[in-house]
Amino acid sequence: MNARRMRPGPGQESVWEYPRPPIVLPDGRLVEVVFGGRTIAHTTRALRVLETGHAPVFYIPVEDVAAESLVPGDRTSYCDFKGEARYFHVVAGERHALEAAWAYAAPRPGYEALSGHFAFYPAPMDRCLVDGEVVTPQPGAFRGGWVTSDIVGPFLGEPRTFVID
Repeated sequence: MNARRMRPGPGQESVWEYPRPPIVLPDGRLVEVVFGGRTIAHTTRALRVLETGHAPVFYIPVEDVAAESLVPGDRTSYCDFKGEARYFHVVAGERHALEAAWAYAAPRPGYEALSGHFAFYPAPMDRCLVDGEVVTPQPGAFRGGWVTSDIVGPFLGEPRTFVID
């Protein structure tokens, strides 16, 4: 059985209407990341990356992230669109989340705006919020999307996400 595309209601977007290749858009909503009981990122200057079937990923400017909360890891990955990502461990007090954030130091053409920004996997954080709404992590360990009430799926990573109309 295949998942059926959900129809967006008023004020909602369908992730199946997002483009491929992905696009980067500024987002002026308040975006927060809380870990170890403290707010480690807080901004109204996030960038939102939208890609077909994916929940948006929010990228937060380095100036709006508590620098002491990020420790470079050894792992990298490569995105055909954005380029090479480096992963960071997130640390707050005694809490550690391994490879829970990533950044593109030298993004590929078309994605240069992501330089100087960090993205966080929401699952290992205490909570991630968009304008006060606690997000749900996009299903699948590889996915870093932030699911909010203003988007509908199904989302890649969910069972049977071969989507039909």
